Amino acid sequence: MTPNKLLLITGVSSGFGRALAQQALADGHRVVGTVRNAQAAEAFAAMCPARAHARILDVTQFDAIDGVVADIEANVGAVDVLVNNAGYGHEGILEESPLSDMRRQFDVNVFGPVAMMKAVLPFMRARRRGHIVNITSMGGYITMPGIAYYCGSKFALEGISDTLAREVRPFGIAVTAIAPGSFRTDWAGRSMQRAARSIADYDALFDPVRKAREAKSGKQPGDPAKAARAILAVIEADAPPTHLLLGSDALQLVRGKLADLGRELDAWEEVSVSTDG
Repeated sequence: MTPNKLLLITGVSSGFGRALAQQALADGHRVVGTVRNAQAAEAFAAMCPARAHARILDVTQFDAIDGVVADIEANVGAVDVLVNNAGYGHEGILEESPLSDMRRQFDVNVFGPVAMMKAVLPFMRARRRGHIVNITSMGGYITMPGIAYYCGSKFALEGISDTLAREVRPFGIAVTAIAPGSFRTDWAGRSMQRAARSIADYDALFDPVRKAREAKSGKQPGDPAKAARAILAVIEADAPPTHLLLGSDALQLVRGKLADLGRELDAWEEVSVSTDG
């Protein structure tokens, strides 16, 4: 990627966002990072006073997003790359988890990224160039008991990314959905929102899953710094992928899911074609 690109990255206080911002700055790029408060803004700007720019923004404040992006375009520069990184994980059995938890999950993981995309697209389309990178998850391909709301949000963002890629390709704009596996971020720790347990019927299924996830937090195989370098390589590519998995676990689990799906399609093929008139 040519030095002095401007990346707009949501959620740079920790995890992938932090690692990506650090690597981009180290490579000579400029970064506008969104944070949640003034203290975090000061800390981010101090990382590289000449090229790190902070903006206080909650991606669920949908009415504020257009103004923030317009301010960046006017006072910092043209956004070359949008990275929708801000998000969190919700853990809870579907029957036990209130609908308000699902609304919050989708506000942060789906509606926020869509609002960001809608804000940058007029500028990118006018310039006939740009790249949108959406951080999804292997949970946008596979599912596990206890993260229905999270998987649903990531399935949605994968589908939206794929559709948008087809819509904006004629304008020189690329869209990449990047689906990490298990990485050493705060996803399963401090950032995880956990619904209260209330139905004993699910204890045998879910209690071991919750305990195992808590025990593995901070010990996952994925290295966020290596993920950052991989993401920057995707941004630099002449023909970037529309979908990319990160992590050997993601690759193995998604390949297994696709194989299982293929077998199920074959087993029910006769029923599938029987509905043609």
